[in-house]
This record gives sequence, C-alpha cells and structure tokens, in this order.
Amino acid sequence: MAGAAVAFAHHLPARFSRSKYGCRSCYSRGVDGETEGSHSVGNLGLPTKLHKWRMVIAYDGTSFSGWQYQESPPTVQCIIEKALMCITKLDRKELCLVGASRTDTGVHAWGQVAHFVTPFVYENLENFHCAINGLLPPDIRVREISPAGPQFHARFSTESKIYHYKIYNDPIMDPFQFRYAYHSAYKLNPSSMREAARYFVGEHDFSSFANASHNDRVPNPVKEIFRFDVVEAGPILQLEVEGSGFLFRQVRNMAALLIQVGREALPPDVVPKILAARDRRVLAKYALLAPPHGLCLMSVNYREGTLEAPTSVSFGRLRTYSKDSSIQCFTSIGVHIGLQLLMHIYLMKYCLTFNIKSMLLLLSTKNILSCQYLTKITSSDDSNFSHIE
Repeated sequence: MAGAAVAFAHHLPARFSRSKYGCRSCYSRGVDGETEGSHSVGNLGLPTKLHKWRMVIAYDGTSFSGWQYQESPPTVQCIIEKALMCITKLDRKELCLVGASRTDTGVHAWGQVAHFVTPFVYENLENFHCAINGLLPPDIRVREISPAGPQFHARFSTESKIYHYKIYNDPIMDPFQFRYAYHSAYKLNPSSMREAARYFVGEHDFSSFANASHNDRVPNPVKEIFRFDVVEAGPILQLEVEGSGFLFRQVRNMAALLIQVGREALPPDVVPKILAARDRRVLAKYALLAPPHGLCLMSVNYREGTLEAPTSVSFGRLRTYSKDSSIQCFTSIGVHIGLQLLMHIYLMKYCLTFNIKSMLLLLSTKNILSCQYLTKITSSDDSNFSHIE
C-alpha cells in the first residue's frame, strides 16, 4: 500500500495564474552554481549528491517579459520555477534553473532548453512531467524532460542555436499569424535577401548588430554563423539562422537589415560594410530593430557527449516513504481502529439497559475520546513524515 505512493506523492495545487501567483515571492537572484558535492536540502539537513534534469520548453512569449528571471512583470523562468517549487518543495536557489537562451520580451520559443537540480530522483518521470504541465499556464509547455549527466549545462554546453524570424509578406495580414509573424505589406525581393544573408555566414565581429550603448564594449562580439537561409512558403518568408551564439538582439537587427534589402532600399553588399564598422550607430542609419513577435528560438544543439544520460548507479535516493514511517503510520491506524471496535462493542452490550439519555452521553464521550486520540497520533505522525514532500 505504501508502494502505491512511491511514484509521485504530492498534493498538487490549482493551475498557475500570473495574477494570483506573482513572482515577488521568488528570491531576487538566480543561482547557476555547481551541481556536484554536498548540499543541504530544505528541512532534510542531509548532505546529498544533486541530480540534474534537462527540459525542452515551448512558449508563446507574448505575455512574458522574456525568459530571464525578474520579479515583475513575470518571466517564463519565474513561472516554471514556481511550478517546480510546488512539486519539489525546494526553493529556487536549490533548484538552480538555468536556460540555454535568454530570450527577450515577446520572443517565442519552440526548443528552449533548461536544466535544474534536485537531491532526489523520481521513479515515474511521466507523472512528474504531467504534474509540471498541469501547473503551467497554457502558453508554456514542457515538451520533454529527461535525466542529464553532471557534464551537461544548458547554457555552456551549447554547440549552436537555431532561430527563425517569420515575415508575412502580403497586403492583408493573416489574423492567425499576427502574433507570430512580422507584417510587411510591401513586396520583398527574396533573391536580394538571400544574397545579403550570405555575407553573415562565417566568423565575424557582430558589434554593429548588438544593442548596447556606444560607451559600452560588447563582450565576446565574435560569433560564427553556420547558415542563414531565406525560405519561401506562400506569403511567408522565413529567415532561418544557425550560429554558435548570438549577441543581445543580434538576430532581430540582422532581420531588420534584410527586410530593408528586400524592399530594395539598400543593396546586399551593405552588410560587410556595416560588419566592418563594428559600431551599432552605423546600423541605426539603415535599419531599425525588428519587432520581437516574429522571432522564435527553434532548437539548441549540444556538443557530443554532453547529452549522455547518467547511469543507473548515479541515481541516489528515490522520493519515497521510509519503511519506519510507514510502519508507525499503520500501527497508529490499527490502534485507532481497535479502539473504535471496542467502543462499538461496549455500546451494543449495554444499549438495552441504558435509557436514551445515557446512550447519548456515552456516544458523546466516545467521540471526545476518539478525537483526542486522533489529535495525539496526528501530532506524533507529523514528525515521522516531515521528510515526505
């Protein structure tokens, strides 16, 4: 009977709503931290090895202020952390949730990757997966969840990221696309856009395409673009770019320049000139930042070996009831049932000789004794189950 509770033994609260579950109760700072070594887990007080979990997440970014944690307004990371905190009973510092890409306000994702850690493993991962999605709002979904090895890091193990920027190129905007595509009523030239996109391929200093103050030096501005395609599908033009990494708003700035080239307002060879300038103010003369709702993080690719799952040996304590606590629980229940039976036998034996008033008095006495006993065993059992969450 205790085994039935082994797989997943949490009482799940109602679905999250952003108005009810504001993010102000979260800690003010995120912790990436190490995932190996000793760790004090909540009220357990036991040093344990941490176990890492990998998630693939999809979300509609319209209602969120990006991925990265902040108190208000809510972010995707904040909402997911609240769900994990409800299920695991850990705080956000212990979970150490880290995302692969810090998408901006209004940007969508189909293949965002994140990892978090727990001091325990779940025997039934499918139930754990369903529980997370049951707590999330409908515009966020965990598509996959799997155990990850200690070598995996959602951000630092990446090999490449793929972004798509969708443009709806038609005089009349499709109402089913307006949240996920930039509308260009002016007819674009895909051939010119492809020619310009080829200049981005390779390793370049992308300082001109990073949103930063002219007094600020862009850290690590050199990135490699593996491919940059312009795909036509009816009225939709999709800019598909894969690179080793991207600077803040780099993809949206590149998309904005290609749109200007597609309108034939600029020649394709303007791209290498802007790259060579290494100054964001130069790009600002030619193109404004493209809106966020056309951008979607499609997938994150990882270096070989980093996605290998841990062996079964590395799995530590299961999230289960302890044997001693189960025995004490069932012993207490048995004593309580025995007391109830004795009281009923006593009533049956003497009910014929007692008048109605005496019987009512005895019934009230029985209820008082039962309640007192239940209160006693409940308070004693609370300490036995303090480690069960």
